[in-house]
Amino acid sequence: MTDFRSYYGRPVVRPAVWRKDIAGYLFTGGLAAGSALLAAGADLTGRPGLRRVGRLTALGALGASTYFLVNDLGRPARFHHMLRVAKPTSPMSVGTWILAAFGPAAGLAAVSEIAPRLPGGPARTAATAAGRAAGLAAAAVAPALATYTGVLLADTATPSWHEAYPELPFVFAGSALAAGAGMALVAAPLAETGPARRVAVAGAALELYGSHRVENELGLLSEPYKQGRPGRLLRAGRALTAAGVVGALLGRRSKVMSVLSGAALLAASVATRFGIFEGGIASAADPRYTVVPQRERLDRITRTPSTPVTAAPERAPAQD
Repeated sequence: MTDFRSYYGRPVVRPAVWRKDIAGYLFTGGLAAGSALLAAGADLTGRPGLRRVGRLTALGALGASTYFLVNDLGRPARFHHMLRVAKPTSPMSVGTWILAAFGPAAGLAAVSEIAPRLPGGPARTAATAAGRAAGLAAAAVAPALATYTGVLLADTATPSWHEAYPELPFVFAGSALAAGAGMALVAAPLAETGPARRVAVAGAALELYGSHRVENELGLLSEPYKQGRPGRLLRAGRALTAAGVVGALLGRRSKVMSVLSGAALLAASVATRFGIFEGGIASAADPRYTVVPQRERLDRITRTPSTPVTAAPERAPAQD
């Protein structure tokens, strides 16, 4: 192992200034995205109860996500100011525009759920059509909403986030799908939860695959995800995900089992997001996770294969 030195053990990179509001933002944004996708599928396949739960959850989660983001920024105007420009090279700027596109669509889709109570056929038909269009628009933006936060974390100098840039989108996409499916299992009619169960399995597979790679394939930088509080959270997330999937598959005819498995999937998503968040913060606080990988990369760059030295050919004796 490469030795490391830092100035009196002080951190080499500045830790992220984000508070735990951002971890909550990661969870609620993923829940909104997963719910919007499920709602659009339910709308297209004639499952009004599942559609209603998905649309209302997407709007509620988006509201909570906006609160967490604005609370961390300190002033609501800062979010507004980020809409003055669009920088494709900045995940924060792109994420702001993703939220700006997703929010109105999710809101209109949720409001359209009052369509059955509207008087008159034309008004009801128009509200239903507008809700379907808005729901499909929200679903189109949902994959970007679910995964851009992984790109945002990986774009920082925080060692264990930055090194996990290929894996974090898988973790966050899977976690979003599992969370959306979990809420559907809790609140949707039992007869309409078939798609949610299939989405739960797919989301859990993605989340477990990404989490396994984060915890085992980053070399030294996997350590913060396996130790202390981040390690406990991620282990709890794996156990809850497995329990939720098993319950979802076995509880097709039991509302109690569906509710319990849905709650487990929601709790797993929370644990996974907070575990990833706190693992990155821990890696920035310890200078070893910055210095050692840098030295190893420099050693690989500067180390060149040795070239065999051959003796110079003997000169032929001079002819008289």
